[in-house]
Amino acid sequence: MTLPDCPHRPPCPGCPRYGEPGIDAESLARLADLAQRAGLPPPAVHEGRALGFRHRARLMVRGRAGSPKVGIFQQGSHRIVDIPRCRIHHPRINEVAAVVREAALATATVPYADRPHTGALRAVQVAVAKDGERVQLVLVGNATRAEPLRQLARRTADALGARLASLWWNGQPERSNAILGPHWEHLAGEPALADEVAGAHVFYWPGAFGQSHPWLAEQLVTRLREWVPDGATVAELHAGVGPIGLGLLARCAEVRFNEVAPHAVLGLRHGLAGRPATEQARARVAPGPAEACLELLDGADVVIVDPPRKGLEPALCDALVARPPHRLVYASCGLDAFLRDASRLMEAGLRLRALEAWVLFPYTAHVETAACFTFV
Repeated sequence: MTLPDCPHRPPCPGCPRYGEPGIDAESLARLADLAQRAGLPPPAVHEGRALGFRHRARLMVRGRAGSPKVGIFQQGSHRIVDIPRCRIHHPRINEVAAVVREAALATATVPYADRPHTGALRAVQVAVAKDGERVQLVLVGNATRAEPLRQLARRTADALGARLASLWWNGQPERSNAILGPHWEHLAGEPALADEVAGAHVFYWPGAFGQSHPWLAEQLVTRLREWVPDGATVAELHAGVGPIGLGLLARCAEVRFNEVAPHAVLGLRHGLAGRPATEQARARVAPGPAEACLELLDGADVVIVDPPRKGLEPALCDALVARPPHRLVYASCGLDAFLRDASRLMEAGLRLRALEAWVLFPYTAHVETAACFTFV
């Protein structure tokens, strides 16, 4: 399939492989090598929509009060690229960005400037529900309180109307490359963006991780669940808001959830509260770092891990090596870390039974990997 030209390349660095299918050749070769060592065929590569697939975006706000820009930074700099017609964004993200830009103009809201550390609006975070209709919007301000952005927030909410499911303010007053800060205030709508993943109702507070390619991610969740046998006792670490484990409660003996991010824990508890009482009785939530919740592994038939890009925490990997579970289901968004962890797990006697690649971040070097290990 030949894609239409992108109106923002160059200088936009967001899609270095724009138009190229699958994953890059080097990553595929590295995964194929791992599969060969395990006696498996080269991994299947699963792809989704080519355009309009991105349902989540964090966009920086720079420029002047009379001409705000909403986009991403050029490679290695804080020079912004305005991307009003991004083709990989769901159209609703471009629409929301335009509304914020117009509201900023109308309210004379001053965009953030890095060097003097001045200006009121630093960034916006937009999450679009899978139905493509409802959005959660976070206005990121350069302050410890929401007052400098209240007028902007009211005008934005009025313009979005029923399309706005959830509106939040976040404060990031520090000189930092971290987009979100520690300060939060719920401004309008529901506190969480409600969605559905493979039959499980999930709730995303604004500080919780959510997949930006929801339709393909739903297929990935379905695959991960298929690797969990009925009646199993499951320990899921790095569970997020629960899109994998919530859907296992109906057929597993017990699901033990672990998650460290406070907003993800809120979403997980919200999701559990909506399950039948019989399923709630089979669930346990252990908030905190995974390495502080290793007792969840005791007696578990299946361990599910979905760590951040850096991979398994050393203490968690040590525990899995010392006491290998009958089955380990590993979802990874960091190829280097996954290959490192997989080698160590295989050296400890775990056998790689299945390996697949999922193109959740098309046109980039990122690869999502799904793997199933067994210990017999």
